[in-house]
Amino acid sequence: MTADNDKLPRKKGKIDDPVADDLKKDFPQLARKINRKRIVYLDNAATTQKPSCVIEAVKRFYEEHNANVHRGLYSISEESTRAFDEARAIVARFLSAEPDEIIFTKGATEGLNLLSWTVKEIVGKGREKILLTELEHHSNLVPWQELAKREGFKLEFVRIKKDFMLDMDDLKKKLDKKTAIFSFTAVSNAVGTKTDIALLSRLGREVGAITIIDAAQAAPHMKLDVKEIGCDFLTFSGHKMLGPAGVGVLYGKKDLLGKLPPFQFGGHMIRDVDYESATYGDSPEKFEAGTPNMEGVIGLGEAVRYLEAVGLENISSWENSLLRYALKKVCELEEVEVYTSGAENSAGVLSFNMKGVHPHDISSIFNDYNVCVRAGHHCTMPLMKKMGVSGTVRVSFYFYNTIEDVDLFVEALKKAISVFHPGAEEKPLLGGAVVVQEAEADKEAEEESKGDF
Repeated sequence: MTADNDKLPRKKGKIDDPVADDLKKDFPQLARKINRKRIVYLDNAATTQKPSCVIEAVKRFYEEHNANVHRGLYSISEESTRAFDEARAIVARFLSAEPDEIIFTKGATEGLNLLSWTVKEIVGKGREKILLTELEHHSNLVPWQELAKREGFKLEFVRIKKDFMLDMDDLKKKLDKKTAIFSFTAVSNAVGTKTDIALLSRLGREVGAITIIDAAQAAPHMKLDVKEIGCDFLTFSGHKMLGPAGVGVLYGKKDLLGKLPPFQFGGHMIRDVDYESATYGDSPEKFEAGTPNMEGVIGLGEAVRYLEAVGLENISSWENSLLRYALKKVCELEEVEVYTSGAENSAGVLSFNMKGVHPHDISSIFNDYNVCVRAGHHCTMPLMKKMGVSGTVRVSFYFYNTIEDVDLFVEALKKAISVFHPGAEEKPLLGGAVVVQEAEADKEAEEESKGDF
């Protein structure tokens, strides 16, 4: 019941600019024009565009196979069930996991909430701390705050350095035998910093902590092998990796899932019920009460097939090329402050501010150019406070972005500089770009100050 193979991209190996431009054709919305200008979509950390094969898989489900899964004994219900189960197998293969280790959720947020309500059952005696990092999204912070309040755990945070990398010395001081849970991001959604998730998982295992990875910003961009990583749990969202909204994945080691209680209760997740009590099924059914997001799961399976056809290593490499090119262009602009761990240590995210200008005002200029970016605190308010800013402008790349997309973004940024820094001098270049030079700017002093909190 998956989409036709000819709707998937042919394996093209390494992605370069012509290949990225060709892949862009698979995404209908990227062909749309507003005021005769094409959309330059650079908000991929928020959500990604959807390829035709995913849209058609969801459409086909509604038109041909719409029936509840794991319930009916008639043909279309059996077809729906097969497609649903096939999607679980596809996701399991994507992570090098087993199908019964894959729980379908509404997204990474629900996966982390599920764990925050159930994981206490497997916490060892004498463990009193929950350890996070200062990079975390609210979804990997607030649920643990609430667990700490309910159960009396102490919250601690691994500090970040001025380059937004984790302070490993601080980690080693705080990660100890009293740590119950060590939950950390694979990639910062706000500044793009990549963490060494295999190393962090190993360090957690060595002290007996439960290791949980928020992979919402990693799963769309890099190969994740949970066996090699060695984590206990890992979660991500479908909509950030070409899939439909409202569906996500929680991976858990089989033996640990067997020890967790259910998160929600109702149909499908039971083994037997009488008027006084109930017994529950095994994983994954135990955690998937009620009618699931069938079309979302099937669409996610198709999205994974698309990503595998393009190749995760190819995706990661091309995004890094775009980031390097963008960093070079933006760091030439003296009015801009960039927050980055550098291209070597970052995913395809570029976060910046303009001196004296609110991020929302910059974003409004970009909208005139149909350049779609995110402006705000990116659901990382504690990190923004640590940085001493209310928010940033964030550009986030995906494999369908091109060098021209970056150039159009830079052109819009230079226009914003000319609007908000009228003392700057604009000089048109060939192709309609502009160069901005500000009199008596001390570039060296500015470069030295970047990254300071």
